[in-house]
Order: sequence, then structure tokens, then C-alpha cells
Amino acid sequence: MSIVIETHEINKTYKMGSEIIQALKSVSITVDKGEYVAFMGPSGSGKSTLMNIIGCLDSPTSGTYILAGKDVSDMSENELAEIRNKEIGFVFQTFNLLPRASCLENVALPLVYAGYPRAEREEMAFKALDNVGLGDRTKHRPNELSGGQRQRVAIARALVNNPSIILADEPTGNLDSKTSYDIMELFHELHSKGNTIIMVTHEDDIAHYAHRIVRLRDGLVESDKINPNPTRGVPAHA
Repeated sequence: MSIVIETHEINKTYKMGSEIIQALKSVSITVDKGEYVAFMGPSGSGKSTLMNIIGCLDSPTSGTYILAGKDVSDMSENELAEIRNKEIGFVFQTFNLLPRASCLENVALPLVYAGYPRAEREEMAFKALDNVGLGDRTKHRPNELSGGQRQRVAIARALVNNPSIILADEPTGNLDSKTSYDIMELFHELHSKGNTIIMVTHEDDIAHYAHRIVRLRDGLVESDKINPNPTRGVPAHA
């Protein structure tokens, strides 16, 4: 397996007034291509900070981060934006869709930034929507969709430019239980097709869909274990 994510002793500190907050303390992890990993931990554990660094939305205070063979630790904002667009597909708890744009236009947005011509953008966006079961909703706007459908649009947008990794931040946080399990089943299908998925969640039942669970506490990796029995379908207790 080839390594797609590699962090070496990542530290992140923030200054809040006169106080120094150390959000991450010498975190070293690797993620192989095709892995399905969940980052778990309570509020303040550092999981969101680590996700922001892995997603090139933030830079470490010290340490090294290698993404798809490139050292991104000291890249400029423009360089980070470019690598974000090429290598990472984001799925957020709040969907982050443009309300006035159609599903097709929302999904095609990363391709606009990447410079694809319009016809190619539309073809790729339609294929991505079709892959998440929304090929018949291309002209709909977000307010005409259910929460689960909106999250599927967000997942299609994350996939459209074939990124190295899909980064999902609390992807079921705004969804009811049944819809959450439908979305997690979709992530399972995406993983089975070879996609690398990193998910941030504080929900134990959602984390157990992943094949590996990394638990953080107080800015440190508390445990990093293979999940021998990943959940499929609706959990028995649901």
C-alpha cells in the first residue's frame, strides 16, 4: 500500500489573549491509500485541528506533513488552496451548498476552480451525482432536497475531481438516525471502490463504520486500532 498521509511530530499552538493553547502535541500518524479511518475524541481533543491540518485548511506550528508525496507543512496560502482543490474532497456537517445554485452547479464548483471547460464540468458533475443516486435531481436546488439528499450532493462534490482523500467532518451531525445510516452505507460503497476516507466524529456508532479508529485526547493520540468488525447497514441497537 502507498502512504497518502504522513504526519511527523505535528504540533499546533494557538494564542488566546495571554494564554497559549497547545491543540496538538507531537502527533505522528500515517494513512495508506484506500484506508477508511475515523478520528474520534471529545471536544478539545484536537481531532478538528488535526483534520484542518490534514485538509490543508491550517498549517502546523511545527512538525512535517506529507500529503500524496508532497511536503505541505510550509506551503503558501495559494499553494495550499491548489493542493486542496486537487487532492482533497470535503464533506461537512452543514453541507456548505450554494442555495441559489442547482445540484449540478454545486457539484461542478471545484471543476470551475480547476479550469475545466463547461461541457466537461457538466459531464463530470452529472456522473458524480449519478454515482450517489441523484442523477434525476441535477436541476433541483438545495432547498428542494431532504437533508440526506443534500449530504449526497456534498459527497458528489467531494468526489467530482477524483481526490486522493475524502475528508468528512461530522458528516451525519445534522441528519436523523435512519438518514445517517444511509449516508454511512454510501461511504462504505465509496470505500469499497478504492476511495481513501477520513472521517471526524464524536459518535461511537458512526465511528464503527470505519475500518480503523484513531482516538485523540488532550492533543495526543490516545489509541490507534484496527476495527475488526466494521458496521454495515443499520446497527442492531438503532
